[in-house]
This record gives sequence, C-alpha cells and structure tokens, in this order.
Amino acid sequence: MVAIKSLIVAYGIPLLPVLVSSTPIVPRYFHRNLFSRDNMTASTVKAELGQQLSNGSLIFGPDNALYPNATERWNTRITPNARVVVQPAAESDLAQIVKYCNDNSIEFLVKNRGHGTTDSLSSFSGIEINVEMLTRVTIQPVKKTATLQAGAFIGDVVNKLWDQGFVAATGSAACVGLMGAALGGGHGRYEGLYGLVQDNIVHYNVVLANGTEIGVNETSHPDLLYALKGAGHNFAIVTSVVERIHPRENWYQKTYTWTQDKLETVFAALNTFHKSANGTTPARMGVNYGSIVMNMSISTTEAVLAWGFEYAGPAADAEKLLGPFNAIEAFQVGSTEASYPIISGADNTECPGAKRAISSVMTLEYNITTERTLYNLFNKKIAEYPDLALSAYLWHEGYSTAGVQAIPSESTAYPHREENHLLVFFSEIPEGSGLSDAAEAWAEENRRLWNAGQPHRQPQTYVNYAQGKNYETLQSIYGYEPWRLDKLRSLKAKYDPQNRFRYFEPIVSGSAKI
Repeated sequence: MVAIKSLIVAYGIPLLPVLVSSTPIVPRYFHRNLFSRDNMTASTVKAELGQQLSNGSLIFGPDNALYPNATERWNTRITPNARVVVQPAAESDLAQIVKYCNDNSIEFLVKNRGHGTTDSLSSFSGIEINVEMLTRVTIQPVKKTATLQAGAFIGDVVNKLWDQGFVAATGSAACVGLMGAALGGGHGRYEGLYGLVQDNIVHYNVVLANGTEIGVNETSHPDLLYALKGAGHNFAIVTSVVERIHPRENWYQKTYTWTQDKLETVFAALNTFHKSANGTTPARMGVNYGSIVMNMSISTTEAVLAWGFEYAGPAADAEKLLGPFNAIEAFQVGSTEASYPIISGADNTECPGAKRAISSVMTLEYNITTERTLYNLFNKKIAEYPDLALSAYLWHEGYSTAGVQAIPSESTAYPHREENHLLVFFSEIPEGSGLSDAAEAWAEENRRLWNAGQPHRQPQTYVNYAQGKNYETLQSIYGYEPWRLDKLRSLKAKYDPQNRFRYFEPIVSGSAKI
C-alpha cells in the first residue's frame, strides 16, 4: 500500500490546507461514516443507498439469483470479489454510487460484459457497479453522431446503427462491451477507414473518483481527454459517449483453410499484402483474422491455418486484392457478401465463461521463421496435452491501419499506432484437468517466441489484452517514451489522487486511504 505522504512526494499532490490550531479542511467525500467494509451486506447497502437511486435500480448480494450472471466473467481465472452488486437504472445513479462508496470507504469496480482478463482485477473486493442496464443508443443523424451509454455492447450497437442506416467504429467481438474496448483504444474492422474506436469519440460523460460529473472533449478538460483515449480505465467511469457514425455498406468475406506445408507461403504473402497500399494495408480490407488451430476433420495431429479476409465493399473489388491468396492452393475456400451485421457476427452476443490461459504481443510484421517454430510447438503441445487441443489456437489479427496511423501518436495515450498486428494465444483449461500451469507456461512461451522474432524492438502489449503478468511492463503497455507515463501519472494526481481507479493495469500501484 502507498501512504498519502508517498503520493505527495512522488506526484506533487499539494497538502490539504490547514487552519492554525485546528483540524484539516477535508472534502466531504473524504469523511468516513461508522460503516465499514467488514460489515457490508446487500441489505445494508440497499437501506442506505437504495433511496438515492433511480426507480428500477437493483442492489443484491451473492445469495440473490441474479448474482451469477451479474458477476460472470469471460475468463473465470479472473476473480474480483463483488461483495455487493449495484445495477443503476440511470446514468445519474453512477455519481451517487461513487459518493456513497467514498463516504463509506468501500472500493468500487465497474463491470459491463466482463471481458477484462488482467490479473490486477482479482485484487478487487467491494461493490461491483454493473452497468448492463444502460444500453441506450441515441442517433443524431444530422450531426452524424450517436450517443452510447456505458452498458452498450458491440453487437447491439452494430445492429441498432445498421437498422437506422449507419455503422461506426466498434470493437470486433459482438459480445464485448464497447466502452471497455474504447478506453484502451478499441481495434475493429473499420479502423483502416476511421481509426480506433477512441478516435471516433468526440465527447465523454464521466464520473470522477470523487463523484463529480463532468463532460470531456477538446474544449472541456482536454488533458483528461488525452488520458481517456488509451488509458481510460485508470481515470474515470464513463457513463456515455458521443461517437461519429457513417453511412452503412455491405461487406465481403472470404475464408481459406491451408495445410501446414503452405505456412511460409501464406505468411510471406501476408507481409507483402500489409505493405501493398503505400506501405500499409488497403484501407477497405478492414481485417484479416487467422489462426493456427486444430481442425479434426482434416487432421488429428497437425494444426491448419484458418484465415478470413473481410472487405468493406463489393466482392469484385475485394477479389482484386485477394489474388495472391487465391493462388495458394487451399484445402477449403468459402465466401459471402452480406450486411455488416452478418459479416461481423453481430448476433453472436454470448461468450461463455471458461478458465483461459492467454498471452499477446504486437508486431510490425510476421517473422516467418518464428511462425514455423510456433506451429511446431503447437503440434508438440497438443500431443502432450490433448485436453487442450480443441480450444487452443494462435490468433493473428491483421487490421488495416491507415486510419489509425493518420492520428498523431502524441495526441492520445494510446502508444501503439505504428504496430500492424495483434497476436494472441488462447487456450481454455478444462475443469479438473490440472493443466493450468502447463497452459500458462505454453502461453508465456508463445509470447517469448513472438517477441524474439523481432529482436531489435521492445515488446508491445495492447492494454485490453494485457494479463497483468510480471513479464508485461507498464512501458510495454503505456509506451516507452518517458514522457508518456510521466504525463499519465501527473493527470492521475490531478483527477484521481486517491487512486480509486486502480484495478485495470494500474499506472500507479497501491492506494491512499480515504
């Protein structure tokens, strides 16, 4: 834990003024009631907080039937302790909940869809603020923007916008909460044209650590705007955002399954493809997702390469770009031209929870020798641990980056604009298998190999994929330039001096008692 004196010394927080021969002048939200963490129950919180919240808000504990769904996480390895769950029915309730927690020395953590996978979340114990009821999407067609509430999730947003004739930059998986993705950057299919999710947000409505409600944009708290775009989990609760929207269009998708003998040819073609449009990926080829994965209908001992290309526009235009991949003999090929919600899987909004081992890196290009080494290791591991075979895969996200790289790197806290690829290893760990250590070791080895394949570069970690492991440094997440963490910590001292927002890849460790 960090004492208040340590924070003052480290971050220049001014001492609270004092009256001569009197007591310090302490803000209201630092006063404590006699209530303590030790005797917190849902009934007590409901009695004290319930009347301050909007009709329809819910407060419940572990003995309530709603609790399992409200606290479910996509990666069950992550175990924050939600002693009481509060589900607000209105945005205005969030400030009241924060003030209540501050008054009673209770930690709080916001949860939407529960996809954060960093170990730091497991250190939480207190009130979970569950925003799943706040899902309103309000379109302003003249302004070409939409207002999205804190609980909006990607599939729902895609469908609602499409029905009104629009699309927007969102994350890529339909079941993921949009706000959590945006706070760390937000990669998705439209970033080649429009940039990251965060790059399309023009206004944030937030609740600060002291319960104050403010609006954040280029003219109101622009310093906080910088932090919210890439390190936002550390600074505020976002109650809603205003995001740019764009006219809708159909997409084209083409999929290939290649056997292992094509590995070197495929990755060589990918490296060329990702530099084929003035040094970057063609902007309308929004993404290619690929994996080294088992397909038991093809082989029970050797993984395949399963790849999909997704293009914003008609099939004929996409096919002009796919010639190099069409020329590689594939075991299976498929294609479809459809609406954006269908291509993006907007209706696939269920992501069942499981215990997962994960590791990730970011790269400029694919090291072909490394990919062969990873492929061989994959086959070796599934032979050694067959219980992992059906769920393990080496995932490759190759987005078009033109829109991302058009934004000056120093303008936001997101530090990875030059990176071209997100590479991730996933494996579910079957209950009772005893394979947790083996899966985690495999995950770490994959990360090490990927990074070793770019020996002249520092490791890069996308904050939304970070795992909170010792091998992930803050610099790899928030940037190696010394000014980046210095700036974030200065803003932290200004907007959250008590470090209330410290459970998602914290830029400052420990907390000051309130």
